Amino acid sequence: MTRAEEIEAALHAAFTPRELEVINESGHHAGHAGDDGSGESHFRVRIAAQDFAGTTRVARHRMVHRALGPELVAKIHALALDVSD
Repeated sequence: MTRAEEIEAALHAAFTPRELEVINESGHHAGHAGDDGSGESHFRVRIAAQDFAGTTRVARHRMVHRALGPELVAKIHALALDVSD
């Protein structure tokens, strides 16, 4: 399973997203800091779920990080989040 698939599975397990898109942006960062050569170091997640209603941006980001778990987060150099309810 790729990291993108791991991210998607973890977010589906934690939330009921109306929209979920996991974009691997690692190719744009080849040779830059944090590029581990795996091609799976930089991601953008766009997620919309009712679970985020009434929460702050910081709380939403914390919810996503908690859902991914420390092991998966540790494997990712950069994670851009677009979170909405």
